[in-house]
Amino acid sequence: METKSLLDKIKYCNSLTEYSRRKTIPVKVGDVFIGGDNPIVVQSMTTVDTMDTLGSVEQCIRMIESGCQLIRITAPSIKEAENLRNIKEELKKRGYETPLVADIHFTPNAAEIAAKIVEKVRINPGNYADKKKFEVIEYTDESYQEELDRIRERFLPLVKICKEHGTAMRIGTNHGSLSDRIMSRYGDTPLGMVESALEFLRICEDESYYDIVISMKSSNTQVMVQAYRLLVQKLDEGGFKPYPLHLGVTEAGDGEDGRIKSAVGIGTLLEDGLGDTVRVSLTEDPEFEAPVAQSLVDRYTERAGHESIAELHHFPITPFEHNKRDTIEVFNFGGSNVPRVIADISAVQNMTEKEMKNIGHFYLPELDKWKMNDQGADYVFSGANPIPFMLPNGMKEIQYFTNWQLSEDQVNKFPAFTLSEFKTSSNFHYGLNFLMISDLEVMESIPYLEGRKDVVVILQSNNAHKMAALRRAFITLIENHCLAPVVVFVNYPVQDSDKTMLYAATDVGGLLVDGLGEGIMLGIGAYENKDRGTVLDQIKLHNSVGFGVLQAARTRMSKTEYISCPSCGRTLFDLQETTAMIRKRTDHLKGVKIGIMGCIVNGPGEMADADFGYVGSGKGKITLYKGKEVVKKSVPSERAVDELIEIIRKDGMWIEPEV
Repeated sequence: METKSLLDKIKYCNSLTEYSRRKTIPVKVGDVFIGGDNPIVVQSMTTVDTMDTLGSVEQCIRMIESGCQLIRITAPSIKEAENLRNIKEELKKRGYETPLVADIHFTPNAAEIAAKIVEKVRINPGNYADKKKFEVIEYTDESYQEELDRIRERFLPLVKICKEHGTAMRIGTNHGSLSDRIMSRYGDTPLGMVESALEFLRICEDESYYDIVISMKSSNTQVMVQAYRLLVQKLDEGGFKPYPLHLGVTEAGDGEDGRIKSAVGIGTLLEDGLGDTVRVSLTEDPEFEAPVAQSLVDRYTERAGHESIAELHHFPITPFEHNKRDTIEVFNFGGSNVPRVIADISAVQNMTEKEMKNIGHFYLPELDKWKMNDQGADYVFSGANPIPFMLPNGMKEIQYFTNWQLSEDQVNKFPAFTLSEFKTSSNFHYGLNFLMISDLEVMESIPYLEGRKDVVVILQSNNAHKMAALRRAFITLIENHCLAPVVVFVNYPVQDSDKTMLYAATDVGGLLVDGLGEGIMLGIGAYENKDRGTVLDQIKLHNSVGFGVLQAARTRMSKTEYISCPSCGRTLFDLQETTAMIRKRTDHLKGVKIGIMGCIVNGPGEMADADFGYVGSGKGKITLYKGKEVVKKSVPSERAVDELIEIIRKDGMWIEPEV
């Protein structure tokens, strides 16, 4: 891993150890201000056809009442752009003044109309002045400049209208819809995403137009985080104004997956003080998005003033690319192994075989055999409550050291030491020992880890600024050349399940995207006095969240990934119903990525990471993709899922589900 990066070269945030929100210029959107000293703004997007005025208004009201402060509405053509006036007027009649944002992709003329009606327009620089053909083009400096001149001519009228009418703008780059021009020069990279936005931003600044918010969205959380960081650094280096940032992960999906994936990307940036407005994109009704976004944002309202974290003088992590921390291999931790999941069941006495289903292991009594699903925990932490039966092959038990010492089996069970126990003990497992320490004990533990090839660290922090404190602990290990694998342990108070998903995805996912962490463990201690059913439900949730965080951070693929858009007025089918239908038929395809897009705008580009794609191309018509390649066009929707499965089968990635 790179160890020469000086801290003074990392300019993407104010501090890596003290929570401090990046200071931006404020941008006025109606009566709402984004950036400056203003609170982080929560927004969402309608899914009703924009030409359905009353339907759009009713949905807007539901969104507003759920906490939405800005509402985005698609305007794919002139007629929809013009109808924004009717929607706005009807909302005003009903007493709602929430600012509206027009979402524009391929239609500059629609953007120019919308900019005179609504408070903000969003343009995508990848397709505002370009038609994507997935062509590689060789440019000279002169021919590239000619392209920039063409873009200026296309974009300038909108800039002038926005400036004249006091309309704000979001320059919203999407990883999956970079222009062929950008792809040809910069490739499918975070730098390409940043340069795509800067091309349009330079035109705005040339016209002294600064009411701009910028976004760098991707369905790949690593790319998304890297692009935002690089954007901030390039804005600073290029002498641009510090524009506010709109944070979001595109096509995050639904349910638990959508929440976790959104939090890995958005939460990682919020931790470092980046972000001025947030949209969580879920394949659900839009009124469910704002509360999730607000839960993410609320963590930072009182974050300042947290317990101090030791300052950094060097930063041995490259924040603009993913590099896994170098570690030794201890059993199946570290080295080239995927991160492991440890299930904490220590709050349950006399765990039964049947109850092991909560961590993905199923006992079949009639066959006296065990079966494991794709989210079967790798290890189980029983603490002071030993498991009273023989575990399935491949599942290993971790006990507190004091309990392990009394165990009859000190080979197939593993001890977990406190630092004081570890320093004084002469009794260790022959190959795998766990050292449970806090971030404040890392420096003290390093001399005792030196030369050891049989220790995995379980690291936790009680600092309110948890992710930064844990990151600082990892940096201490790196600086001292300690290669011991580290499992990140997080523990939360009794709270609703959404918060557990969001917090764990932020605190651990933020480390994983930077290559830090060889495992995850969610503590169950807060639930130890609850009834057994509640505790088991939490264990099940924690196990699922653990695997979900690893998958969302792109460090361990344990299940099918659905890159599904959140739906909007352009969508050509019921996205929630279709996603559920495809999930039902394909959710056993471990590691396969399937893009489910409601229209061509969010089609082959937005699902750039997907192995296969299902894209609406007309009423009742579906286009099917393998990667970015069209395989079948105009497939009737009633046959489309069967046809998709046949494409997967021909590609050799299909397996039959177990009955």
